[in-house]
Formats: sequence, structure tokens, C-alpha cells
Amino acid sequence: MKLKSVTLVTLGIIAVAAGTLYLNRINVLRYSLGWYTDIKHPRKAYRPVQWMDGPAQTASTTPRLPNVIIILADDLGINDVSTNGGGYTSQGAATPHIDSIARDGVNFIEGYSGAAVCTVSRAALLTGRYPWRFGVEFTPLPGAMARVVTKLNTEADQLHPTLLNNERIREMKDFDDLGMPASEVTIAEVLKQRGYHNIHIGKWHLGSTKDMRPNNQGFDESLFMESGLYLPQNSPDVVNSKQEFDPIDQFLWPNMRFGVSYNGGKWFEPNKYLTDYFTDEAVAAIAKNKNRPFFMYLAHWGVHTPLQASKADYDALSSIKDHRQRVYAAMVRSVDRSVGRILQTLREQGLEENTLVIFSSDNGAPGYIGLPEVNRPYRGWKLTHFQGGIRVPYMAKWPGHITPGQRYTQSVSNIDMLPTIAAATGAALPTGRSIDGINLLPYLGSQPATQAQRPLFWRDGDYRAVLYQGWKLISSELPKKDWLFNLQADPTEKINLAALQPEKLRELKLMLSNHHANMPASLWPSLVAAPIYIDKTLDQPREKTDEYTYWAN
Repeated sequence: MKLKSVTLVTLGIIAVAAGTLYLNRINVLRYSLGWYTDIKHPRKAYRPVQWMDGPAQTASTTPRLPNVIIILADDLGINDVSTNGGGYTSQGAATPHIDSIARDGVNFIEGYSGAAVCTVSRAALLTGRYPWRFGVEFTPLPGAMARVVTKLNTEADQLHPTLLNNERIREMKDFDDLGMPASEVTIAEVLKQRGYHNIHIGKWHLGSTKDMRPNNQGFDESLFMESGLYLPQNSPDVVNSKQEFDPIDQFLWPNMRFGVSYNGGKWFEPNKYLTDYFTDEAVAAIAKNKNRPFFMYLAHWGVHTPLQASKADYDALSSIKDHRQRVYAAMVRSVDRSVGRILQTLREQGLEENTLVIFSSDNGAPGYIGLPEVNRPYRGWKLTHFQGGIRVPYMAKWPGHITPGQRYTQSVSNIDMLPTIAAATGAALPTGRSIDGINLLPYLGSQPATQAQRPLFWRDGDYRAVLYQGWKLISSELPKKDWLFNLQADPTEKINLAALQPEKLRELKLMLSNHHANMPASLWPSLVAAPIYIDKTLDQPREKTDEYTYWAN
């Protein structure tokens, strides 16, 4: 009898516990990735990176091949760069070092990202191809995050629900398995044939299996950002800004960790604020490789959420009274300082004249940080095909090859980086595949040629866009709507001409249809389709008359 009573009590406790877990399942999921990370990847204390030694002297080869550095910011809005409009210049957070690249080289004032979201854009940059040609169409998303974001987003927005594909979640591969196929040829692999030493530092977001990581994609060394904190939340050297209105933010804070790895080794913690740490290591790697041609892909996490500033940068911007603005501006300040330190190192090492430096952002700034000025004067945010989502800071310098002070007015994309770098280094383009980008160098010298008009495309499931000869079409199935803009007359996309220009609408819809015909299926499905309001940040009240579109994760 006693055993029976114990059994009943035990079953009762289990039932209560199970019921409690079920009722709180969203909160359990909200913390699950962090718990899993702590178990699977315990982080070691800081340890110095031992970058590979380059040659002690420069080879006698003449002329020496140019070094190439791509510095990529994350979610940096076009208006965050002072040379493009101002950002926080008047409040002490100008971007003089980023500006200097445009001053000493070219500012692509019609510069576009390959996508309005990170993974797809980065795949475009590294391959020179539209990523949907090889099945990279959606951003990888952990199933737990999909469920949490859907639940929280739907509670916050009663006008347009966030849609969750539960069946696909059950079928989804592990998050680490979602990325760019190893069969794709990257800039690093193109330069390998020319004897370059290739270095990746920072964010990757193109898969975390051994096959997909940078070391199997042409990079000799990789300092890999494994998670997403700039410093531990309770560090005395950090200032945090949490956005309670943002479901993505609510998921990131409990689940992100402070950790990196080198060449696939164990995770360890950096020794300072992440942007500054990556910069320190980039400076050290440049010094090690000053006597041989190298390619560096410095892919900063800044200024992506969670919003965390170093206390030193935050304290330097006391003129900015709004806390969130101040944290964000401090983050922009750290990215600009990084650019300055890279450029200074090139000067100190005698490499400035022989280095092609490119700076850009993977996409526009998001509306979910609640800062309406970041993409001004353009409409839209990250996760939209409006100009605010895809028009980005984009500039390059290469003394003697790119004429200083240019404001290049033709449309360019990050798919153009690979063919331009290949031409600069004398490398052959990959064969057996379509290369969608073009070599920009003929248009940037002292006697520039004229770039022919060409279409640029964007795709996220059935949400697509094309830009051609100054006309831009954005076509959506959810909601079923077309936006047609004449960007030469209406650069900020205020006047939708879809009903007034039926011939132009048909022309561009046919162009979209022909481009996307026979493209392969995505390598992984979309889990979430969320409404994005084109003219409002996430913290602003939403109304039925607001224009919106859906973004499939």
C-alpha cells in the first residue's frame, strides 16, 4: 500500500511538472539554445591566436600581387555613414575612417547588397552569384527561435499574423547543417590559384559543419564568431540596450554567448569588446603576412543586435540623450575605429599602395531596433526589398587603379566583388557555372569605360524584385501586390506606378519570370513568414492603412 502511495505521489509530481513545462513551453524554448550551447560548447578562457608566420622577406616577384581586404559591417544602414548623409555626425559619432575610403577611392552611391538578409547576401558576396542558383534562399533559423518569434510576434501584432510552418520544423536539419554548399567557389578559392594566403575573421553564417566552414572554402585561417555577444552581459566594460518590443531581441539575450574559435578548435572567450578584438587580430594577421599577398575577409558582427556598446564608446557620446541611440551610435563608432586601424596598419607596414580595400554592409539596417533614422531617406528595412533593405554603404580604394574622389552612379552589387577582385589579381573566374557579377575596374580608372545597363535581382521565396534602367519592381504574393518605381524621378519610392505604367510592369514581370525560371528548390525550407511594415519601426503603433510585406525567414 505504501509503495502504491509513493507511486501515485511520484506520478502526480511528474504530471504537475509536465503541465508546468507545457504551460511555459515558450519560455523553455526561449532559453533552450543557450542551455544547449553551454553543454555542447563549454568556453575556455581567453587565449592568444597564433597566426601562421608569413615569409621573413618579400619575394622578388615583380610586380607584386595586390593584397585584398573586404571589411563587411552587419546591418549597417546607409545613413549610419556620414559621407552618405550624416548618421550621428552632429552628435559626435561621425565615420571619418569609412569616409576616407570613399575620399581616397570610390563611393558607389548606387551600391546594393545581394539580399536583404545576412546569409543570402554573404553567399552572393563570396561567390559572385545569385545564391538561389545553388539553393541558398532563406536565412537559417533554429526551430526554437522560429516558435518563440512566431508566438511573441503574433501577440504583438493583431493586424497581420506571423505564420509558422510546424511541419517543416519537424523535418528541418540541424542548424549547423544549413549553409552554402562546399561545391561553390569562393573569392578565397579563386585567389588560392594565385598563391594568396587567405584569412577569415568574424561572422560566417554560411553553415557550421566542417565542409561548410571557411577552412574548407579556401581560407587558410579562420577566427570564427561562434555566437553573438560583444561582451558578457554583466561585464563592467559593456553597456546593454534591450528592446522588449522585439521578439528577435527577446530570443537573443538569453541564448547568445561570448565565444570564438580558431581553425575549428575549441571555443574560447575574446579578451575585449568583440569589434575591437576582431580588429586587434586583423592587425596582427596583417603584420604576419606583410611579405606575401593575402586576402582578408573581416566580417564584423557590429552593428547587429543585441545592442551592446563598449563603455568607453558609450561614455564618449554623452551628447546623445536617448539610451538606445547612444548604444547604437557607439557601436557604429567602434566599426569606424576598426576601419581606421586597418588603414593605419597598412600604412605602417608599407602596404597601402598595394592593397585593394572594400567596405560595405551585408544589408540595410532593421526596423526592429526601433531607430527610424538609420536608412534615411529611403523607405524600408532589412527584410524588405525596398531601398532601405538593400541599398548599403559601399566603397573601395586602390591607389593607382581607382581614381580618388569618385561618386559612381551606376548600380553595383556585392556580387561584383568576386569578378572585380579576380581581375585585380589576375585570377581566372570559376568555370562550369554562371557568374552574375561584373568586373568594375574598367569603370574606375583615370580613363573609365561606360558600364552597360544590366538588371539586378533579389529573391525571398515569392517575394522578389528587379532593378533595370532606373525602374524597380517589387512583387509580392503575401500580400499579393506589385510596387513599381521610377527611381530616377522617385529615388525614395514614394509613388507606386504599377497601375499607371502597365507596359513597364509587364516588361519587368517578364524579366523576373525569365530570371527565376528553372532555379533549383531551396536547400532548406522557410519556417516563419513575418509581416514587415515598410514605413514604421517595430516599436511604433501599427494601423490597417500601413503598407507591409511578408518576409520568409
